[in-house]
Order: sequence, then C-alpha cells, then structure tokens
Amino acid sequence: MVEPPTPGGQPPGNPPPSSPAARFRRDVRDAITPRAGLLMLGVLIIEVAFVVSYIGAFHSPTPDKIPVAVVAPAAEQGAVIGKLNSIPGEPLEGRPADSAAQARAMVLEREVDAALLVAPQERGDRLLVASAGGPSGAQALELVFQKADPSRPVQVTDLRPPNEADGRGLASFYLAVGLVVGGYLASAAASASYGARPPGPHRMMIRLGALALLSVLSGLAGAIIVDLVFDALPGHFVAIWWIGALTTFAAAAAGMAFQVLLGPIGIALSVLIFVVFGNPSAGGVYPAALLPPFWRDIGPALPNGASVTLIRNYSYFGGHHTATAWWVLSAWAVGGVLVSALVVMFRRRPKAARGSTAPAAAGGTGAAP
Repeated sequence: MVEPPTPGGQPPGNPPPSSPAARFRRDVRDAITPRAGLLMLGVLIIEVAFVVSYIGAFHSPTPDKIPVAVVAPAAEQGAVIGKLNSIPGEPLEGRPADSAAQARAMVLEREVDAALLVAPQERGDRLLVASAGGPSGAQALELVFQKADPSRPVQVTDLRPPNEADGRGLASFYLAVGLVVGGYLASAAASASYGARPPGPHRMMIRLGALALLSVLSGLAGAIIVDLVFDALPGHFVAIWWIGALTTFAAAAAGMAFQVLLGPIGIALSVLIFVVFGNPSAGGVYPAALLPPFWRDIGPALPNGASVTLIRNYSYFGGHHTATAWWVLSAWAVGGVLVSALVVMFRRRPKAARGSTAPAAAGGTGAAP
C-alpha cells in the first residue's frame, strides 16, 4: 500500500525540515542543481572575459609601427625615414620607395598603410592613404604626422575611400562577424541530434555535409545582402560568396571539433574564441596597427580577422595581400574536420575491439569438450 504524502507535501518517510534554514537549503537544491550552478559560473566567466576583451582592445587605440612608404630625394630619404622611426612611441615604420607610382602601388596592394611624398622645394608634403582599409587608421596617421612636425603641413590624399553605402568601411567586419557566428551556432544546433559527440563516423560525415551545405547558403546570403540589397560592397559577388562559405564552414567545423572533444563545454569554447577574442581582434572597428599587442597578434590567426581581410581586400584592393588569410581559414576548416574524424574513430576503435573478441570467446567455449 502506497502511503499518501504528508499534509506539508513531503514524500512519505521524509520528515519535513526542522528549521527555516534547512527548508531554504532544500529549496535551493531543488531550484539550482550543481550542474546548473556550474553552468551559471561558466556564463559569468565568459561575461567577464567578454567585457575585459572588448574594453582591453578598444579603450585606448594607439598607433604602433604603422608601415609607411617614403618617397624623397636620395640625399634626404634616409634622414626622413630615421625621423619617422624615432617618433616617441614608435607609431610609424618608414620604408623606402623609389617613386610616387611605386608608393601608390604599395598602398593599394596593402604592402603599406600609407605613403609619404616629400617635396623639399614645396611648403608641405603629401600623405597617401586608403581609408577603405580602415578609416580610423587613416585618421590616426594624419594626427601622427600633424604632431610630428606642425611647421610642415601634410596634404592627405585618399586613394581608396569606402563606398558611399559602406559608411565607415565596416560592412566587411559586420559581414564576417555574422558569418562566424552563424558557423559556430550551426554546429551547436547540429549537436541537438544525438548530442554534441556524434556516435559514429557516418553520422559525423552527414553532420559535416549538412554544415557544408549551410555554409554555401550562408555565403550566398551574405553576398546578396552586402552587394545586391545594400550595395555596400558591390561588384565582387562571387568572391564574397565563397569567402563567406569558407568563413562559415571554418567556424562550424572548428565548433564541431570542440564539441566532439569536450561535449557541451565545446560550445562555450567556441564563444570564447570566436566572440570574446575573435571579434575585437578582427581589425574591424580599429585596424590591427591600433590594437594592443595581444589582440593585434591573435587577430590574423583567427577566422574573424582572416575573413575581414579577405572580404575587405577583395572588395577594395583587388585581392592583394590575402594569401595568409586564405591559409588561416583553410586551416581552421580542415583542422576541424580532421580533429572530429580522428576523435570519433579512436573512440569507436576500443568498442569495436571489444565487440569482436566477445563472439570469439563464446565460440571457443562452445567448442570445448
């Protein structure tokens, strides 16, 4: 016979807590399990890391060794470069150029961020910039030159400004952010089927195939938005499409690898790498030369920064200076696939070995006299 609950709602055989404090502890245990408490602590850690990372990257943008080509008479070129390199704080790094045409090409091919054309016979010099590579970087350069020698004015010429519909030149940054976020969220959504760790290589390959298809559609949608809908980055539809597809798949494959290795914790690791560290270091709001050392160093090695470089340089600079970015995105995509495949295979191998030995043992027992 089942005993009915007590009048206080307690299960039979469990006496009610003897004090308000005991009842409160019981209610806490019922409301917040240890697992939920650990998850909330993890959220707090990511939140604090988010605030530290963004404020640390953006609180005080300072130029650091921005590469500048210098065109000057042969007798003065060395002295001009030495003067630029000796500015307190080392905001500039002068490099020689033989002619104005060569300096212009160096700027447009992203070998340098600016070019200084020195004309001793005139009252001022010319500074060539390409603000499409980051308007805040061009503004920082102008301020540095104004403070370096206020007696000698500098006329700024913008060789490649952002498109009118691109505003502050941030369309490439926001597109890259959306693609990366879509990638790792897609891998997290895929984990809803049979958990974060696929139970076998076939399901893993099917899951990767689904992520690849979604990545192609993601890149297509991104290209339609920035080119056809808003006209922010027109004229490079196919290039942006496939850059977007590779960006999404790189984040998705890496996110899946994190989950295969760590389970649900892998989703938190994806957020930490791609959002907390990846976005502020991507060179969007401020170019890499204005970021503190930590963010400046990790930015080019993460999918966010590589994607911004590819989208921006194909949209404005003919695809120059993009080899490293292609390698970075490809490494994240291929690395994610390989890690997932290897982990799934090694986890199944012991099970397969155990399964193959059990029938043999049973058969041997049956054959014994």
